[in-house]
Amino acid sequence: MDRPDLELVLAIRQHSTLAAAARALGLAAPAATKRLAAIEARLGLRLFQRTTRRVSPTAEGDAVCERATELLRGFEALESELRERRAEPSGPIRLAATFGFGRHWVGPALAAFQRRYPAISVQLQLTEQLPDLAVAGFDGAIWLWSAPAQRASEWVSRPLALNQRVLVAAPAYLARYGTPNTLQDLRQHHCLVVRENGGLTDRHFDHWRLHPSDGSPALHVQVRGPLSSNSGEMVRDWCLAGQGIMLRSLWDIAPQLASGELVRVLPGWSMPDADIHWLAPYRAQVPRRIRLLVEHLAAHFGTEPWKLKPVSAPAPPGSRQKR
Repeated sequence: MDRPDLELVLAIRQHSTLAAAARALGLAAPAATKRLAAIEARLGLRLFQRTTRRVSPTAEGDAVCERATELLRGFEALESELRERRAEPSGPIRLAATFGFGRHWVGPALAAFQRRYPAISVQLQLTEQLPDLAVAGFDGAIWLWSAPAQRASEWVSRPLALNQRVLVAAPAYLARYGTPNTLQDLRQHHCLVVRENGGLTDRHFDHWRLHPSDGSPALHVQVRGPLSSNSGEMVRDWCLAGQGIMLRSLWDIAPQLASGELVRVLPGWSMPDADIHWLAPYRAQVPRRIRLLVEHLAAHFGTEPWKLKPVSAPAPPGSRQKR
């Protein structure tokens, strides 16, 4: 059966008469009757029962029609994709991203993408709360966590890059208070805590779950210090000023690590919970401009451009804990 045959059997089932089906397809009624007879003869099956007033599908006819529907949808999808390939990618893309990562890393990546595809316009909204993407009209989000588990069936989630939070301090702090040698040593240090979303008692922000690089089980350590904030940038500024040790994403402090303004503390430990993901509402047909963007982001962030060779905290002989 070719495409016109599929269209004919579907039209017959829809209109219930050969004459009406023929009119819908722009055929003469005798031609439609002759074509149906040829289809049935070739298959060796009767697809429709005929009466003087009505044509109705047999069980085999219903099965053929269901399959014909799938095949024609496939034809349409293929034609749409081929049309897209011939045309220059165009249209708007509306995205969400977190403030810090969005400003430092997503913005430049999107600028490079738009230069490559000048007929595509990109709208980026920076936010600290993941919006309901479908309801708010977003095509997707570049986010630091995967989709919420309870709503995973409504999302498409693709990891774009690995990332981790690491312990860092300014050399001035370590010169004054010493370098911790174990996780438990952190209890004796000024630790700078980020209280995300302004939380006060709803989450234990002062409990750090750290993973060793050798794959051993993670350990918890409760930290304390005189300074905390819901602003990661504020905590980073305090850390740069020598006020304490902080746990921060590599992407956020890559320049300071490269310059030596900050150094890794306990470099064998990290919190690998901040990977970068593409999140999008589920849709059966994804526009080509969205597919191109996701591939661009995966290539751009897959190199982990923030993962420079950091400077680790010095461990002088007889390193001691100072207060």
